[in-house]
Amino acid sequence: MINNEAFTERLQKVMEFYNESAASFAERIGVQRSSISHILSGRNKPSLDFVLKILSTYPEVELYWLLNGKGSFPNPTSISDAPANENLEGKNQVKKTESDLMSKMNNDKSIERIIIFYSDGSFKNYQN
Repeated sequence: MINNEAFTERLQKVMEFYNESAASFAERIGVQRSSISHILSGRNKPSLDFVLKILSTYPEVELYWLLNGKGSFPNPTSISDAPANENLEGKNQVKKTESDLMSKMNNDKSIERIIIFYSDGSFKNYQN
C-alpha cells in the first residue's frame, strides 16, 4: 500500500522536474485534468493505469521511487537529462543514442527482475 501524501509529493517533484502544470502533465500522460487534481488534493489514490502512464511517458521516473520513495529520481541510468518538452529532433537523437547504449549495456548486464502487469490490476514478479 502506498502512502498517498508521499506519492503526491513525488508526483509534484516529477511535474516540477519537467516544468509541467497539472493540465499539461495530464495531457501528456493521457488522463483527465481532474484526475491529477484529485490525486494532488488527496481525494483519490492513483490507479495502476495512472502509474503506468507516467512510467511510459517519463522514462526517468523509476517505479519503486514513484510508489514508495525507494530509489532515485531522475533515474541515473536514464539516457536523457532533458525535460520531456524538448524538440522532436532531440528526441530522435536520444532514441538513437538510447538504442546504441542499450545494445552495449545488454552485453554487460543480466536481468534481475521482470514484473508483468495484467489488465485486471494483478501482477507477477519474476526474480533471477
